[in-house]
Amino acid sequence: MVEQPELTAPVEDYLKAVYELERRGGGTAATNALAERLRVAPASVSGMVRRLAEQGLLAYERYRGVRLTDAGRRAALRTLRRHRIIESYLATVLGYPWDRVHAEAERLEHAASDELIDRMAAALGDPAFDPHGAPIPTRDGAVDEPHLTPLSELAVGQRARVVRVSDENDELLRYLADLGLLPGTEVLLVGRAPFDGPLTVDVGERAQTIGAGVARQVLVAAS
Repeated sequence: MVEQPELTAPVEDYLKAVYELERRGGGTAATNALAERLRVAPASVSGMVRRLAEQGLLAYERYRGVRLTDAGRRAALRTLRRHRIIESYLATVLGYPWDRVHAEAERLEHAASDELIDRMAAALGDPAFDPHGAPIPTRDGAVDEPHLTPLSELAVGQRARVVRVSDENDELLRYLADLGLLPGTEVLLVGRAPFDGPLTVDVGERAQTIGAGVARQVLVAAS
């Protein structure tokens, strides 16, 4: 990997947020969505976007939002690698529950050196995914983001395997663990109530009823 200049924690947070919004939204990140995700005022976002554009990390497209440049993408993936390796290390080596590793990694990702992250990754056997199923970028900045389907979009009678879940809400993660909706779990959509009502899902040997909003946070690969 080409050595990259050290960036401040706020800059890394912005780049990581733009990456996630790009991934979910089809190529650009709206500034209002960025402000909401980072919980800052839109005016603050506008100022930071201008600075990052001047540094060659973001490109602004009028009426469309912002996108990462090649340099910005490399920096974002570097931060994501640190975050997800730390999550994996905390869960696998230190026994942290999966609903607590995200917050810890948010605090540690800006301080850990690349050497420390590489040593953690080696100790774990270079994992490809974090505890929530998110792909871990390689040291060279490569990452495979497969197309996944929200559980809420399965057809009744369709089987699938849970691949990834949203990691940003501790209570949601505890709830999903109670339901058995963990990465690798096979599920079958049994029924769907009308008007965005709850879904009935076979999880292992148990039928579970979950809200459509929860099901949208669970990403699956159809069997």
